[in-house]
Amino acid sequence: MVEGVKGIIFLGPPGAGKGTQAKKMANFLNYSFISTGDILREEVLKQTELGNLAKSYMEKGKLVPDEIMLRIIEKNLQDSKTGFILDGFPRTLPQAKGLDDILKKNNLVIEKVFYLNSSEKEIVKRLSSRRVCPECKKVYNLITDPPEKDEECDLCNVKLIKRADDEEDVIKTRLEVYKKDTEPLLKYYREKIIEIEGDASPEDVFEKIKSFLKEDDYYKKKN
Repeated sequence: MVEGVKGIIFLGPPGAGKGTQAKKMANFLNYSFISTGDILREEVLKQTELGNLAKSYMEKGKLVPDEIMLRIIEKNLQDSKTGFILDGFPRTLPQAKGLDDILKKNNLVIEKVFYLNSSEKEIVKRLSSRRVCPECKKVYNLITDPPEKDEECDLCNVKLIKRADDEEDVIKTRLEVYKKDTEPLLKYYREKIIEIEGDASPEDVFEKIKSFLKEDDYYKKKN
């Protein structure tokens, strides 16, 4: 592990666009992209012990237990050499405190926390319109990023599917869980948090995020 490796956290309700922005920022800065959602879905697909355990929680829109998530995070952070982006993690105060222990143990530091805020109406609209290719896992949105053919993957030519956690009733459960367990993190990270309006276009949101990085020394080294 390289001493002093720095990272950024992206927080926000499900469907606020934090995954899209986190991935773009990871590519922009050449940082490791760590998405617990992607990792868990891969484990579910492979039907591993961890995946089968997580599946029962995910399909109901509930959070996977903290101890499992922290184990996943520490394993992935150990591969971060230039920097890291955490997409949607931590989601609870115990996770945040557990993450602090991991960071301290591995000489890592969180530089900024971006909070993408979005309206419930926009969130339900976005998530209920999301589709995924069952083969290559490419994600589409029927409104903002539709496939060339009607609900068919551009790469695999197979019918797209709707994830169980993107059904409207599950979305509302996910939002309730978020409000209860995740919003307290805004107070926990109050000294580092930067709120971004997530209802704007992805391009505008990304430019806004970048504007907060331009004075950072580690940002200048990469440009």
